Amino acid sequence: MTIGSAAKGLNLETPLIFEQGAPTRSGVSLPKLDVPDVDPKAHFGSLARNEAPGLPELFEPEVVRHYVRLSQQNFSIDTGMYPLGSCTMKYNPKVNEWAARLPGFAGLHPLTPDAKAQGALELMYRLEKALATICGMDRVTLHPAAGAQGELVGLMMIRAYHQSKGRNPKKILIPDTAHGTNPASCALNGFDAVPFPVGEDGIVRTEDLAPFIDEDVAGIMLTNPNTVGLFETNIQKIAEMVHSVGGLVYGDGANLNALMGKARPGDLGIDVMQFNLHKTFTTPHGGGGPGSGPVGYKDILAPFAPSPTVEVDENGSYYLDENRPESVGRVRAFQGNFGMLVRAYAYIREMGPEGLRRATELAVLNANYLKERLGEIWDVAYDRRCMHEVVISDKHLRETGVTTLDIAKRLIDHGFHPPTVYFPLVVKGAMLIEPTETESLQTLDHFVEVMASIAKEAETEPEKVKSAPNLTRLRRLDEARAARRPVLRYRPVESAGA
Repeated sequence: MTIGSAAKGLNLETPLIFEQGAPTRSGVSLPKLDVPDVDPKAHFGSLARNEAPGLPELFEPEVVRHYVRLSQQNFSIDTGMYPLGSCTMKYNPKVNEWAARLPGFAGLHPLTPDAKAQGALELMYRLEKALATICGMDRVTLHPAAGAQGELVGLMMIRAYHQSKGRNPKKILIPDTAHGTNPASCALNGFDAVPFPVGEDGIVRTEDLAPFIDEDVAGIMLTNPNTVGLFETNIQKIAEMVHSVGGLVYGDGANLNALMGKARPGDLGIDVMQFNLHKTFTTPHGGGGPGSGPVGYKDILAPFAPSPTVEVDENGSYYLDENRPESVGRVRAFQGNFGMLVRAYAYIREMGPEGLRRATELAVLNANYLKERLGEIWDVAYDRRCMHEVVISDKHLRETGVTTLDIAKRLIDHGFHPPTVYFPLVVKGAMLIEPTETESLQTLDHFVEVMASIAKEAETEPEKVKSAPNLTRLRRLDEARAARRPVLRYRPVESAGA
């Protein structure tokens, strides 16, 4: 099996084999066994292996080259612009990494007694207060490990709230422009996800929502700004409508990076919301590693928040409060992914209120700059002031046979990671582009130039775009097969010798 790679000076004629190694190769020297040998079956019974697991045996240079090669073949925010709309892949300041690697934080055992973990608990307490202030909430739980888990926790709290009042409403209203994880969070909580349409202008209209409002509404999930990059201008009236029937308003806070320092969801009628620390507060994103999706909430939901919470006593000592009888319980091992909390806190303290506000201003400015520049050639789905991201489509190229996917693949040849494609679903052939505040004017102009060149190629050399990427180790992959039949384990190959 060969592995795809961006062509950064690599010889594309030489295949790179993933499975490597041969018997007897080794990159370590181990001392002789100085304890009695044991029979595995005596300890593990039928679970003991009858033969060695067949793991690869390699020299140290082979191991190093393998992982360095993989790093070169991967795209990352440290190597180029990553304009994934909705996902917000922006640069992570290295000061965050320095803070998270401080020995007192990195080496702290999660079972350390409260009295010996005062620094960590104080950081969590301060981060909670900062996040609550930024979003206009009364409290914040730092437990959830991702934005999606934050959604789950927010709805768990809403469910517990209704149950405490002897109610069992079943419906959660979700507009067409909500994040795609919202329906799954509803289903996992036993709610019925009820979709409803948005207006042609891309936002929720009260007249479209009104028919869905009744006593069986447990709440509504609003993404604001929504997934077409627009601010929900009717949000306060929407909150009033839902509150009038006893429902609560869940705010999907994934796009807080377009509001931070400018508007607070809690002031707009939102009762509970999740943050995506990787999107707004520059903690690492993606790759299956640890994330963080704290949840902010109003006092009416405080009894149901995950346990434990970080509190401070009259002597100024911090402690974990486990005495929470109405809590939805633990939702994450220990107190969440602590390293992500350190990174987010470092960012907030480094930026300060003015810096956070300026980050929002630049994110919105960059998105509107791209909307105007790209709109000179490409079809802009909603030709009005956007927030942090802009939606364009392949509409003007459909006669050429070139599709959104082709355009995305061709961008790879130019060193840009593709934007989000075919989402939001309400726009046919969508490309959802988010430049973030961390990209320079020069980078944005280069991106516009590349998009213009691809549009020209689509009209004059369509096959060149349809065959892209042309400069990678592998070309077009069978993505459906890769998703359905992934190779997830090492398969030894025969070798001529060591």
